[in-house]
Amino acid sequence: MNFKIAVLAGDGIGPEISEQGVNVMTAVAEKFGHEVTYEYAICGADAIDKVGDPFPEETFEACMRADAVLFSAVGDPKFDNDPTAKVRPEQGLLAMRKKLGLYANVRPVETFDCLIHKSPLKDELVRGADFICIRELTGGMYFGEKYQDNEKAYDTNFYSRPEVERILRVGYDYARRRRKHLTVVDKANVLASSRLWRQIAKEMAPQYPDVETDFMYVDNAAMRMIQDPRFFDVMVTENTFGDILTDEGSCITGSMGLLPSASTGEHTPVFEPIHGSWPQAKGQNIANPLAQILSVAMLFEYFNLEAEGRLIRDAVNASLDANVRTPEIQVEGGAHYGTREVGAWIVDYIRRK
Repeated sequence: MNFKIAVLAGDGIGPEISEQGVNVMTAVAEKFGHEVTYEYAICGADAIDKVGDPFPEETFEACMRADAVLFSAVGDPKFDNDPTAKVRPEQGLLAMRKKLGLYANVRPVETFDCLIHKSPLKDELVRGADFICIRELTGGMYFGEKYQDNEKAYDTNFYSRPEVERILRVGYDYARRRRKHLTVVDKANVLASSRLWRQIAKEMAPQYPDVETDFMYVDNAAMRMIQDPRFFDVMVTENTFGDILTDEGSCITGSMGLLPSASTGEHTPVFEPIHGSWPQAKGQNIANPLAQILSVAMLFEYFNLEAEGRLIRDAVNASLDANVRTPEIQVEGGAHYGTREVGAWIVDYIRRK
């Protein structure tokens, strides 16, 4: 298979982990006889500094030409600390989602037995937790009408029936491929938008009689994720709730540096780690590349190349078992491995298999 991949490294640690993701993808492609061509494009604070736009038209065109986008991270403290800034790196991320029609964000939350001790939860609670969060990505307050002056502000949490129906279908499709349990998370006791979500979900549930559908208020879901994360199989929710819950879910595993994600929809899919740009670690060769590498596994699996994805996952698991880990997840007394060293070890594993 021939792939055209747009590579958006972004800011902070993005270029460092992006390099390892590209190296792994190249190694797997060579192993299985695929051809990959890469087109690099700018985004985020890097693009603001260069052209004044966090998602310039040239970058959008590169994404549209590609079969998939391998994205890393955006964000810079000089924008975080300036509430008056009119242009921000994160606007580029929102623009990419909107212009590519990426309405479904898929975030798996999976624990690694050798890293259970890093989780803030007790072993008996977290061991075996394995669920997927499906977050609606192009609607809700993040994209609704906004207003702010010195005395008042509002964000409109707007959803239409087609937007809700299409993300629920994604949730049901994943549930059918897994343990056939879908949890719809809302705040229907307070929010009109959530009542629409629940109404539509109840209308659609009979179309999926093989899937158990239940409903949970977002505050209850947040508690249940801590008290009993193994309860969940597939969770589907709106944009703002999904943003918060998926970050909570990432902490269950013990490190945000372990979890990849996929954003899919109308045009080119995007594969990325769930963590941010961690600008404080930029250039220090300490960032964990595993989430970026696992996003490459999700990329291959999206194109039904299961063996390729499995090899990457096996390589990541082998690196963890061999204690080839970046500092934040290394065992006490373990050898020091940086971003480049972990990536090189995984590439070598792939080539030897």
